[in-house]
Amino acid sequence: MKKLLLFTGIAAFLLCIAPGNAAGEETRIAVAATDNTTQAVVSAEAARCPYYLIFDGDGIFVEAIDNPQKNVRRSAGPSAARFLTEKGMTMVIAVKFGEKMADMLKRNGIVCFAYEGGVGEAIKSALKGQR
Repeated sequence: MKKLLLFTGIAAFLLCIAPGNAAGEETRIAVAATDNTTQAVVSAEAARCPYYLIFDGDGIFVEAIDNPQKNVRRSAGPSAARFLTEKGMTMVIAVKFGEKMADMLKRNGIVCFAYEGGVGEAIKSALKGQR
């Protein structure tokens, strides 16, 4: 019984310090989307999508953010990664990620989740994969 309690305590501690889930940090998911509603489709491009739809760790829609990088001609990936990091995202969902954006997100402890389809199903799939 003591070993089980010790293991449970260690596991809980490790979950709290894992990248993207630091102690006191809440789950925030950005979905690269083609429209600003939850009925949108996941965008093919993570960096130049028209909108980011923000969800909490329970899959509840929080807000739609106009992507300031959508018309950037150069370095859209790193700029978008910086923007999403500053917004406190712990996961980003898109059909595909550019190499520079994916590397920068991962270095900041943000999970890149590739999904093609509707935003609602993307959130369900991502949350199921996290649990």
